[in-house]
Amino acid sequence: MFSVRRRGAARLAAATAITGLVAAGAIAVAGPAMADEGAQGGATATLGNLKIFDKVVIKDSDRTVSAGLFQMDVNSGGSIQTYCIDLYTGAKTGQEYKEVGWDQSSLHNNSDAGKIRWILQNSYPQVNDLDSLAKKAGASKLSEKTAAAATQAAIWHFSDKVEAVPVDADAAKLTDFLEKNAVELAEPSASLSLSPSSVAGKAGSRLGPITVDTNAATAKVSLAPGAPAGVKIVDKDGKVVTDVVKGSQVFFDVPAGTADGAAELTVQANTTVPIGRAFVATKTKSQTLILAGTSTSTVSAKASATWAKQGAVPSVTAEKNCAKGGVDITLANKGDEGWDVDLKGVKYTIAGGESKTVTVPVAEDEAYKFTITGPNGFEKVVEGVLDCKTATPGPTPSETPTDTPSPSQTPATGGSTSGTTGGGDLAETGSSNATPMIAGIAAALVVIGGGAVFFLRRKKPAGQ
Repeated sequence: MFSVRRRGAARLAAATAITGLVAAGAIAVAGPAMADEGAQGGATATLGNLKIFDKVVIKDSDRTVSAGLFQMDVNSGGSIQTYCIDLYTGAKTGQEYKEVGWDQSSLHNNSDAGKIRWILQNSYPQVNDLDSLAKKAGASKLSEKTAAAATQAAIWHFSDKVEAVPVDADAAKLTDFLEKNAVELAEPSASLSLSPSSVAGKAGSRLGPITVDTNAATAKVSLAPGAPAGVKIVDKDGKVVTDVVKGSQVFFDVPAGTADGAAELTVQANTTVPIGRAFVATKTKSQTLILAGTSTSTVSAKASATWAKQGAVPSVTAEKNCAKGGVDITLANKGDEGWDVDLKGVKYTIAGGESKTVTVPVAEDEAYKFTITGPNGFEKVVEGVLDCKTATPGPTPSETPTDTPSPSQTPATGGSTSGTTGGGDLAETGSSNATPMIAGIAAALVVIGGGAVFFLRRKKPAGQ
């Protein structure tokens, strides 16, 4: 599922790479700070090790890498298996990943994305009758390891545009079969999402609607702890709701006279995440993955509301925009006074009743963090990593600085320190047996004076 080549251009990956500050009005009653990533929700999982794999040769660089399935633990319960769709980027065990749509991943401009989903649906582990799979491919025998490697190699053909050939001859036949027979399938829907993820208004009214999208038969909705007394979650008729389904619309019912403030709701469901959903790291650059197998998992999504008697009443939603290379920040004002906003040095005034979407440019691979504040203690934090392109091969070993550690020597970054791949970049496709051929791939240089970590990465040119 990937070789651990780092990207070629130096990017500052400090968590506070960008901060947008808003100053407006006097602070009255402080509401909770809320993180936001647009109409996002669904599964959040922690990356484990490469579990089922075999060797594959990448023809353009003549490297042999490990290729196969990663195991990931869903944070609220359940487990999933994933393949890689970003060959030349290292993966970091112990990192948090979240489920996203193709438009927020390296598949956003990939015309072959639907073929990758076909491969996932028609090969291992979705097809676990290996004798039948071997027969279709004209192969003699397949094991779980060779089938996984063959499937990964075929995926790389469409995700990274490389010729990847399994070392095992029968596995190579399966790869060839998958590549030749793949057809376009539609993108899978989210396991759970809410839209919009932030609403605003005045006390004495219903704030919303917030629309639920889920593949679960039913989901639970609840008010997060800390909400002011009397605030309820209701439907369009004002009836209190605790259960929702796909298409349900819910509202925050804020009684008249409630002090200016904010509240948050959570929707949670037990479901299977659709095969083909992309998974991206939330805190740091790590290889992009795609769902291949899943158990029933617990997925969740959140939405927030703010209200005030007078003045500006802001709400903010945010979503990565890979097509434009940035983050779309939607600023809405349900109040009766203007709201002055400064985003990355550009000032905006959002009039009462107005909504404006601003695309804030973010460099590829860059960690970003926007803290947007407003009247009545309003604060919204938008953070993540812009990861919209597959990497290209990094420098050859002769070009790599002599003091650069090999991938297997990269220090842990917060994951488990047990085992041979604990928390650091996974060598080759995630295995820990880095070969001399790839020993000089990853470059992690610690800048002592500033404490900032720079990652050397080389990306494809825009539009490719």
